[in-house]
Amino acid sequence: MLNDKSSIEYIALKNGLITFGGLVAYFLLMKIAGLVHIVELRSLNFLIMVTGVWLAFKEYKKSHNEGLAYFNGIGLGLRTTIVSVVPFALFIFFYLKLDPAFMETIRANEMFGYHLNPYLLGFLIAFEGSLSGFFIAYTLMQYMKRRKPASGW
Repeated sequence: MLNDKSSIEYIALKNGLITFGGLVAYFLLMKIAGLVHIVELRSLNFLIMVTGVWLAFKEYKKSHNEGLAYFNGIGLGLRTTIVSVVPFALFIFFYLKLDPAFMETIRANEMFGYHLNPYLLGFLIAFEGSLSGFFIAYTLMQYMKRRKPASGW
C-alpha cells in the first residue's frame, strides 16, 4: 500500500512526517530563541497540525480528482496526526531526559508541575495531540467532504 503514492496510508505517512518535522523545528526554534517557557506560543503547534492535515486532504483530493469521502477523510486526518504526534512525543520525552534543567523549568512553571516527569509529559503530548488531530480532521472534513454520495448507492 505504501508503494501507491495516492493511497491514504502513503499520503498520511508523508504529510505526518512533514508535520513532525515542523513541530520539531518550531520547538527547537523556540528553545534557541529562549521563548520555550511562554505557554501561549505552544498554541502555534495547533496551526502546524492544521496545516499538515489540510495538506494531506488537498494531496488526496488532487491525486484522486474527486471529493474526499467523509470517513476516508477522518481516517486520513487521524493517520496524519498519529504519524506526526507520536514521534514528536517521543522526541520531547528524549529531549527532557537529556536536558533535566528544562524538565525542572517545566516543573517550576506549570500548574501541578511537581507531578510531571518525562514519561507523563510524553504521554500527555501524544494524548493531547491525538485529540487535537481528531478535532482538526472533523472540522476540516466539514469543508472538504464530497458534496454528493458516490455512485452506486
